[in-house]
This record gives sequence, C-alpha cells and structure tokens, in this order.
Amino acid sequence: MSLTQAAALVEKFIGHKDNADTEQDITNPARDRAKYGHPTETMKALCWMGKGDVKVKEVPRPIVVEDRDVILEVTGSTVCGSDLHLLHGSVVQMESGDILGHEFCGRVKEKGSKVPNLNVGDRVVASFQIACGDCMYCKKKLSSQCERTNSNKMEYAMYGGHTAGMFGYSHFTGGFAGGQAEYVRVPFGDVNLLKIPDGVPDEKALFLSDVLSTSYNCVVDTGVKKGDVVAIWGAGPIGQMCADYAFIEGASRVIMVDSVQWRLDFVAEKSGTESLNFATLKSGETVTSKLKEMVHEGPDVALECAAGEYAKSYAHKIEMALGAETDTSELVNEMITSVKSFGRCGITGVYVGYCNHFNIGSLMERGVRLIGNGQAPVHLYWEKLLQWIQEEKIEPLKMVSHRVRVDDLEKVYHIFDAKQDHMQKVYVETKFSDPPAKGSPALTTY
Repeated sequence: MSLTQAAALVEKFIGHKDNADTEQDITNPARDRAKYGHPTETMKALCWMGKGDVKVKEVPRPIVVEDRDVILEVTGSTVCGSDLHLLHGSVVQMESGDILGHEFCGRVKEKGSKVPNLNVGDRVVASFQIACGDCMYCKKKLSSQCERTNSNKMEYAMYGGHTAGMFGYSHFTGGFAGGQAEYVRVPFGDVNLLKIPDGVPDEKALFLSDVLSTSYNCVVDTGVKKGDVVAIWGAGPIGQMCADYAFIEGASRVIMVDSVQWRLDFVAEKSGTESLNFATLKSGETVTSKLKEMVHEGPDVALECAAGEYAKSYAHKIEMALGAETDTSELVNEMITSVKSFGRCGITGVYVGYCNHFNIGSLMERGVRLIGNGQAPVHLYWEKLLQWIQEEKIEPLKMVSHRVRVDDLEKVYHIFDAKQDHMQKVYVETKFSDPPAKGSPALTTY
C-alpha cells in the first residue's frame, strides 16, 4: 500500500467534516452502481490503479445523483502536469479505481431538476473546481476556495481551511470522478459549466477549464506590470501561457527556466521568450548567478510553474523519500535569491505539504514578496478569457502539440511524464468529439 492510499484510509477512520452540500467520494460510479451508475450503460474512463499505474477501464456511466447535477458527453479533455503528481503518488488519498481528469468540455446529456440555465445538447466547458455558487467565496467568484464542496478533514487540518472540491483529483479534494472519460457527472452544474459560443471550437474552449485561468491568475496575482523582466520556472503549458500573459501585461522580457531543451525551444518559438537551461550550466554556475548575468540584479518577477515534487539535490531527494518533507524548497529558494530586492515571487506549481531549508533570511532581509497564487479561481476569469479567445488576443492552440484518443491515455501519461515525443499539451478526443478544428494537430495513435 502506498502512502497516498494509507492517507485515504486515515481519512475514512477519522471521518469527514459536515460542511459539504454535495455528496463526497464518488470517484467512480462503480463504487455503488445502484446509487451512482447507469444500470446497463458503460463508458471508457482512465482510472488510477496505484502509484505509477493508470489504466483505461470500462465502468458504469454516471447518472444524475443530485438535483443540480449535469451529465456530460465528454467531447474533449487533456492531461495536465498536475495529473502527473497523482501518477507519482505525490498527492494523498488516492484509491484504486479513481477516475482522473480535471479539465474537460462536452455536451449536456442529462440534467437535474434545478438546472434552469442549461439545455440538453448545449456545448459547455467545466471549471476544474466545483463551486456551490452561494458561499462567501463563491459570491466573490473566488470559486477555488468554495466552503461547501469539500469536507475532507485532513486537508482542513493541514491547511487551516478547505479548497473547493476538484474533479479527478483525489479524496483529499472531495473525491469527484474526473473527465478523462466518455461521460462525467458535474455537481452544481448550473454554476460550474460555461456555455461555449458558436465559432469557438472545443479545442480552444477546453483550456478555460484550467490552464488559461491558472496561468492568468499566476501573472496578475503576482503583479506583473509594464517594463518588468519576468523569469518563469517550468516551460510547460502553464509556463508558456504565463509568458503570453506577462507580455500582455507589459513585461519587457520573459526568461524561461527549464532543463529540457525542446520545451525551451517550443516556448521560445511560439511566445518569443529567452531561455535558461539549468541542465547545461557550467561548474560553479547556478540559476541565480546566470539570471543575474542576464539581467542586472536579476528579474523583477519570478513565477513558479513547475511543482514542489521535483527535487534537484540528493539531500532533498533523500528527505522526500524518507517522508521528512513532502516538497522541495529548491525552486522557491532559487526564485527568492534570483529576483531583485523587493521583487515578487508567485507560486502556481502544486505544493501539497511541508518543505525544509527554506531561505527565509533572503526573503526578509531583501524585502522579497512571496505569493501563493492558490488554486486559480476559474469563475473569476473564464468569461473574460473566453472573450479574449473570440478576439484572438490569446491562442490556446499554440500550446497543443498532440491530438490523442481516450483509449490511449494510459500510454499518453507515461510519454508526457517522460517528456518524450515533444509532447507539450494534448487534446483528448472521445467518440463524441467533433472533427478536428482548423489548427488542431492531426490525430496521433499509440
């Protein structure tokens, strides 16, 4: 049994809090088919089977459980770097059979009696977080911190508060089945689904679900402004879109920091960034020293778009393996020491718990602002960003390197994890998907 599964058992033993207004722990309709699954119809879905092991399984398709539910025929989903943390077992409280996927779009197939704003057949994109629409945070559109969709007691004890429930992202965030499947149940569907206008293809609208909102939140929450030099750790899709948004906000230069040259080249070609490959640094050079060579006194802003699980030194690798820390402080420390005094550092990559050797001295003495950007409040941004797509101010398809089938997701996860085949971002089609839109990559099968 892995640590993540053991944590799920602990939560079952201590029990949930009583704050949730929607049923928890329906990570697969097969958990109780009589209550959650169609009696005869099935679907393909990607399921977490254990650390390092995901499989496409045939499972019951979901049904309406609560009167604000919507059932979608999934027309598109994707794989996020955050999904890899589940594959690696870095996020606690996964259970065998949990359906993955927090970014998806689709068509309304069924709806509960209290969903007046949607009709069967509507094209919609889902928010990756599940908001009730009525609590203190939801009324401010700070949907990622909804008070009523996640009753996990362990999360509350660790963080001093709840995040919202999230699709396909463990029982730690409520235990909701994800959208890397042919169907998905959306609780509070009247709130958590945005209609897709005619003229906007699924291949663009899909990314309103997470990556477009998350990267925008990272840039504006950290306070990128005109003339800033911005350094971004992580040249994946989030980092790539952060670069675009930084330029929109007036940044004069954007420097990508990564160890994979093709990713640096991909973003440089698409977004006009500079590159720092820390895998090729010479003896005695560091990321900090190199950035201070590239920019007098260092960048104004640093954005963390990687994650806390990727230790670089043997010391942190050993501490993480022994459970002495859950996340490494190395990337955050690099950001703190790299930026100018009174610079700003934003953390958007996933950090789940605790870290050692944090350079609080540099933070305090140099007046560096360290900002946890949080899980991005999608509802705060997605209407604005949809308009930007329509106006061609942003182009989501520039991230997308591959179009794949839901049937091949098991292989896709491992290719994406290994950074092979120049796989930057995928669009996952199902039997319900429309033909590829203009600019979408051709289908790749594995």
